[in-house]
Amino acid sequence: MTQIEAARAGKITPEMEQVAKKENRPVEFIMEGLKKGTIVIPKNKNHDIEAVGIGEGLKTKVNANIGTSSDIAQLEMELKKLDAAVEAKADSVMDLSTGGDLDYIRRTILERSPIVVGNVPIYQAAVEAATEKGSIVYMTEDDIFKTIEKQAKDGIDYMTLHCGVTLETLERLIKQGRVEDIVSRGGSFLSVWMLHNKKQNPLFEHFDRVLEIAKEYDVTLSLGDGFRPGAIVDATDRAQIHELILLGELHKRALEAGVQSMIEGPGHVPLNQVITNAQIEKSLCEGAPFYVLGPVVTDIAPGYDHITSAIGGALMAAYGADFLCYVTRAEHVRLPTPEDVREGVIVTRIAAHAADIAKGIPNAIEWDLEMSKARKALNWKRMIELAIDPELVKKERESSLPEESDVCTMCGKFCAIKLLNKALRKGL
Repeated sequence: MTQIEAARAGKITPEMEQVAKKENRPVEFIMEGLKKGTIVIPKNKNHDIEAVGIGEGLKTKVNANIGTSSDIAQLEMELKKLDAAVEAKADSVMDLSTGGDLDYIRRTILERSPIVVGNVPIYQAAVEAATEKGSIVYMTEDDIFKTIEKQAKDGIDYMTLHCGVTLETLERLIKQGRVEDIVSRGGSFLSVWMLHNKKQNPLFEHFDRVLEIAKEYDVTLSLGDGFRPGAIVDATDRAQIHELILLGELHKRALEAGVQSMIEGPGHVPLNQVITNAQIEKSLCEGAPFYVLGPVVTDIAPGYDHITSAIGGALMAAYGADFLCYVTRAEHVRLPTPEDVREGVIVTRIAAHAADIAKGIPNAIEWDLEMSKARKALNWKRMIELAIDPELVKKERESSLPEESDVCTMCGKFCAIKLLNKALRKGL
């Protein structure tokens, strides 16, 4: 029985109770969201982790991407990134490995991770076809579905599946034209395969087979945006929206089958289109949880894309996105380090929290209120405890004030708070 089926039957699962407690929501609220398809609890039956809820009325969640590449395949490094993501309080990680022993890497990450784990099955199917058969175009439909089933059996909690990458959508993209055609690896793999084989995307054509596998293990489908814009000038075009329409239809089919699903959103979007994209997704996909990469709101800041994505992510989440995939400063430049992962998670958590305040999520603003009270009291110990990155605040403060002080070096003895507090105590 999947979480959706349990909710429909009026059965409260341990996962629903865990989510309700974390979110300070009645368990009935979680059950209703599962039934409507506006909330998902990505937890594979074979993965022993504490449940996390994603969706309408819940705190905005944060994902960290990790994984090897064909150039750098060092499992120990990826495990350090996993630890960094967990320490920085990410809600999930995605294993995007394309180099090394992919089965061993995935299973090790699943065993090590105390949080939700997602991945992209087409990566392994394509990489193995290229390695064993000479090209990804020789990948077979069975290769794809065997990989999905194997990874589901291993315990993957949610899978990005680019089911909306179809021949029709690809034709729209080609006819309209783009500055950066396809930047999604999964979208590119499938598009190249379809063009060479002159066949429809198996994930779309045989979606019922996808649903059978997902239902058996209660894997949450993350319906991938293979045609997401990789340049802000390409945002919100016909290919992107056509794919989104298809994903909305597939989400409905998944819900009817008792399979959890969420929708992935665009990567590069100018600021003036961010709200529009959030509203379009929620409308076309009937309130399905929205999982967004960034979005990056300007293309000119490599090395600072953790900032460009946090700007877009805060706005997108404030207007409906439920799940933010971080972007690190290494995006568009190189494979991230553990330090990049930690920083990327914290920056994205800031964006998520800012959005939660705007959305009125229960208790979100209470954290800020406690910080404000500590600042008025010049209670530095409490301020450090409340900071989203206590380690950094403590380090920075000690670097400028080695001795105990109730002020910082910005204002020193002219601290506005200290002066007024002193005046008020004297009754002036």
